Amino acid sequence: MHKDFYIQPDAPDVVLSDEQVLALVRQHVPNAKFVSGVDETGGEARTYTIDDSLVLKVQRPQQLRPSTSLKKEVLFLNQLKGVEGVCVPEVVGHGHPEPLLEYTLMTRMPGIAVREANLVNETRRESLIALGRMIRRVHSIPQDDLRESGLLFGDQSPVDVRWRMGRLFDTLAEIIHNRKLEWPYPMPPEQVGRSVMANCPDSWEIVALHSNPGPEHTFIDPDSGALNGIIDFGDAYFSRPIHDLRRYRSPADREAVFAGYFEDREPSEEFLAMWRVGCAVADVVAIALDPELREDAATELDRILSA
Repeated sequence: MHKDFYIQPDAPDVVLSDEQVLALVRQHVPNAKFVSGVDETGGEARTYTIDDSLVLKVQRPQQLRPSTSLKKEVLFLNQLKGVEGVCVPEVVGHGHPEPLLEYTLMTRMPGIAVREANLVNETRRESLIALGRMIRRVHSIPQDDLRESGLLFGDQSPVDVRWRMGRLFDTLAEIIHNRKLEWPYPMPPEQVGRSVMANCPDSWEIVALHSNPGPEHTFIDPDSGALNGIIDFGDAYFSRPIHDLRRYRSPADREAVFAGYFEDREPSEEFLAMWRVGCAVADVVAIALDPELREDAATELDRILSA
């Protein structure tokens, strides 16, 4: 988990005109008609919606960094194409026609992001169980092409996994102290990290991860709450599966994702031990940043530390 950085922070960040967008899109879809929206909330990329059914994702040049890549996302999405039970955007085209212009054209994921939806009670739980089921299928695809591509960074050994998790706890503790965030838990955050890491198991179970199939990247049908799919694989990396399962701060939400992931098999003791480490990370974040979840997170953290 090395420090990331922007490669060309002074590069111009140009918003394409509708004519420029359509010129790129029509190389792949000649009958494309109009640009229906522009979204800049993605950070590293700007997306243009075309005809309400396609998305042109353009790398923002000044936001280019080693850990994210449109080319990597294209590779991962193509590996997932046709995988039963996995719904992701389909790549229509990809190009790099100019040094500061790289794009991917893909199908638009229907529905809305979970963070924008009012999902509650059993409807929310069923959606997140379905997400866990889908993540399991993403993790189960053949890994050779992803490894051999050289496009994904990440962990290659149990030592790498331990280093990543320990550094993650340290980073969270630094953020809490430096920002002077409220920390009502009786044990300091850095001590929480050390205590939890004492029980971090060695493991070679390392797979290609989405990196954050959380509420901003998980899409559902706004009427039924049914899971539609997952978007944004540009930050994919290799590590333990728990990193894709811990992305919800609520312990109840994470339990639902976990239940879907292990719907048809029992987790190993090693996985459960690693899962407790991942949940502790999420609990530290929730205690520091989300007062509504603070009590539930503290209760779960008590249970993890006493195990």
